[in-house]
Amino acid sequence: MKFMILVKSNPDLEARLAAMSQAQMKEQMAAMEVFNEALRQAGVLQDCDGLRPSREAKRVRFEGPSRTVVDGPFAGDLVAGYWLWELPSLEEAVAWVKRCPNPMPAPSEIEIRPI
Repeated sequence: MKFMILVKSNPDLEARLAAMSQAQMKEQMAAMEVFNEALRQAGVLQDCDGLRPSREAKRVRFEGPSRTVVDGPFAGDLVAGYWLWELPSLEEAVAWVKRCPNPMPAPSEIEIRPI
C-alpha cells in the first residue's frame, strides 16, 4: 500500500525555519538524513523532498471558466515537504512517522494519507 506522508507547516513555522542558523539547519538535516536512510534500507522510501517556502509559490484559483493566479506567501495550513512510502499497512506508516525527528523547530504535525 502506498502512502503520501506530508510534513505540515504554517506561516509561523516557515518564519522559524528561515530564522534558523546554518548550524541548526545542518543538525536538523543530518537527523532527517539518518531517518531517510533507515527508510531506504527498509525498502519503504519511494521518494521524498522538501518544498521551498510558500512566499516562492503560486496558487491557481478556479471559478467556473476563470483562472486567477495568486502569489505567495500563503496563510493557514501549508505543506513543507513529503515522503512517498510503500508499506503493508497504515499502522506501519504510523510506526515509522513516530520514529521521525521533528521536522520543524517547534511543535509540528505530519499527515499520513493512503494513496
